[in-house]
Amino acid sequence: MANFLSLYEQKKSTFSEALSLIQNKDKIVLPLGCGEPVGLVGFLSDNLHQFDGITVHQMLPLRSWRYFEDEYNNNVKHYSWFISGISRKAVNSGHAESVPNYFFESPRLICEYLNPNVVMAAVSPMDKHGFFSLGVSVDYTWEAIKNADRVILEVNKYMPRTLGNSFVHISEVDCLVENHVPLIEIPQAEVGPAEEKIGQQIAELVEDGSTLQLGIGAIPNAITKYLTDKKDLGIHSEMLTDGMVDLVNKGVITNAKKTIHRGKIIGTFAAGTRKLYDFLDDNPVVEMHPVSYTNDPAVISKNYKMVAINAALQIDLTGQVAAESLGHYQFSGTGGQVDFLRGANAANGGKPIIALNSVAQGGNVSRIVSTLPSGAVVTTPRTEVGYVVTEFGVCNLKGKSLRERTRSLINIAHPDFRESLTQEAKKLNLI
Repeated sequence: MANFLSLYEQKKSTFSEALSLIQNKDKIVLPLGCGEPVGLVGFLSDNLHQFDGITVHQMLPLRSWRYFEDEYNNNVKHYSWFISGISRKAVNSGHAESVPNYFFESPRLICEYLNPNVVMAAVSPMDKHGFFSLGVSVDYTWEAIKNADRVILEVNKYMPRTLGNSFVHISEVDCLVENHVPLIEIPQAEVGPAEEKIGQQIAELVEDGSTLQLGIGAIPNAITKYLTDKKDLGIHSEMLTDGMVDLVNKGVITNAKKTIHRGKIIGTFAAGTRKLYDFLDDNPVVEMHPVSYTNDPAVISKNYKMVAINAALQIDLTGQVAAESLGHYQFSGTGGQVDFLRGANAANGGKPIIALNSVAQGGNVSRIVSTLPSGAVVTTPRTEVGYVVTEFGVCNLKGKSLRERTRSLINIAHPDFRESLTQEAKKLNLI
């Protein structure tokens, strides 16, 4: 331990000294969302004028730094590997870039095609063996660290020490700073009547002993609310959330029937409130792994009764899912939707589920459409889509012809739009 402490002291630096390791034209990788090293990035943001042509690569940024502003475009440019509300405006105005990718392939793309110069990450304090944990953001960060020229860590006592394949050794680190600040918290979204009904119907599809993947938001919150009568559910998910903690505490999630990692909750990143972060800390029930493992469809498919629940912005009458753009307007990214739907499709007893409210814009627009608008990205091809759930019902598109799919989707559309969808479907010779 003495040798590790000595190394720690040698590598401990100020923010200014740490940022001096960044050179012009460097490609910098930051962790997803809540794992961002806010002290380091804040210092970088305040000193952008010192740099020329650096690029910042990240998924789901949660803080609005100066490099999202166009006046710093010559100094730094942000590359969004999954667009968030923070980066959306910059991407659509051309001041930031969007990088299409499947989540499980992102580490390989970052390491082999990007070749990162610098990785900056927030970590839990070093243990007696010289290891830091990446905590809530293992995702692509772990593999990027193994392949980067320089590694700069921000040690934060508020970062939970997560177990699994989440560790970075002091010998791999070029420089570190200490900055103890609470992690950003994401409050639970309110559940409305439509989400209540969707959640209830999806819960009915979940059998005892199933393994689940779900995310954050009103619909996932509603789903967890209606799972309380289930037995021995498991978790294999890219994202870990507050709702999962509630189900563990109620004895619903036991992971006892899982076919791989029995007894363990498997994830690659986490986002929620302090309740979640406290639950994750040094918890042997939870294992965090790089996304190249958690989201590999071949791994996911090994889970018996794998239920993958994902959201959509729109779906057309043949089953094509648009989950990342509204026409040409870039909204989010592919993320792990295709990873998990493919895995669930291949799993014994698996159920791939797409969930969406039937309408948008206060009920003026149907999310089930005859054809996707020009420029819309097909996130999930119709061949991968199984169950589709709105507040008006459930349909399973597997094995159905185009005409059967069309009728099924019109039946679960909002009643106000069923007649117009039927007329449009007739014009397209879909019914």
